[in-house]
Amino acid sequence: MDDTRENDTAPKRVRNIAELARMAGVSPGTVSRALANKSLVNPQTRERIQALARAHGFQINQMASKLRRQKTGVIALLIPLGHDRRQHISDPFFLTLLGALADQLTESGYHLMLSRAIPQEDPAWLDRVVNSGMVDGVLMIGQSDQFGEIERIAQAYAPLVVWGTHRPGQSHCAVGSDNHEGGRLAAQYLLDRGHRALAFLGDTTGIEIAERFAGASAAVAGFGHEARLTHLPIHLSVDEMTDEIAAALAGVGHRVDGIVAASDAIAMATIRQLDSTGIKVPDDVAVIGFDDLPLARLTVPQLTTIRQDIAWGAREMVARLMARLGGEPAHSLVMPPELVIRASA
Repeated sequence: MDDTRENDTAPKRVRNIAELARMAGVSPGTVSRALANKSLVNPQTRERIQALARAHGFQINQMASKLRRQKTGVIALLIPLGHDRRQHISDPFFLTLLGALADQLTESGYHLMLSRAIPQEDPAWLDRVVNSGMVDGVLMIGQSDQFGEIERIAQAYAPLVVWGTHRPGQSHCAVGSDNHEGGRLAAQYLLDRGHRALAFLGDTTGIEIAERFAGASAAVAGFGHEARLTHLPIHLSVDEMTDEIAAALAGVGHRVDGIVAASDAIAMATIRQLDSTGIKVPDDVAVIGFDDLPLARLTVPQLTTIRQDIAWGAREMVARLMARLGGEPAHSLVMPPELVIRASA
């Protein structure tokens, strides 16, 4: 049998709106409105045009349509790492918040463009994204050590929402926990449990961790002379965290009985390191983390931590970005941290 004859009976593929309009006997504008499901076109005509489009394999070029409307349908999700270029997107906190943000953006009809920014290598990292014409808005995970740069851009670029710290008078919209209060809660809990020789594990180059350390320091200072807090600047890079913790703990020896970790990842690595040297948690040293990631329930012992409501924060970040894209005001949100008591402290 000659296959060519069968193929001749197949509907001709339509290449553009003008061809479909001629076939339907209407204007190109009517076709465009019908394919966009606009109510301006009567239902019978709309259904007839849509059926013709399906039969002839025609689909609107969505990107071209969005560009004509000066919209891309894409939101940039940036992770600035000026504080520690060795940190990866695979960091458990990044992955948890990234997943929550991606779900919210998808439900809002947007696509996601993910980028890990190293400001030391690309000083114009934020300018380049907001002026690229490729995105409708920007979400950012963390302020790193780039607070001033974010503030500068926010003066003229409204659709920018950051997970991070809010400082009085700042221009950019931030959603995040009260990090100072979280650090204070962690240290105060250990002090109330009878621990007096505390250590804070975390590098304070980034704003959020600096505030957690300040909160822990305030709790210890308010307790009196019998309590002390040692700062051990552990970085967030998983590749180097374990060795840094081992060296730091070896340096303080048995002079620490309570640890406030700047993140759950640091806390979990600390528990592993203590266990490898025969130090029991919480009997010998109590450990408290910060984040309450899903992994916190899987450690042995389960991790006592300061909870950041990541799911709530993601919803609020996207809601505030959508408001700003619509020309509406949206202000920062400071979420209260919560002490979650489990077995490690």
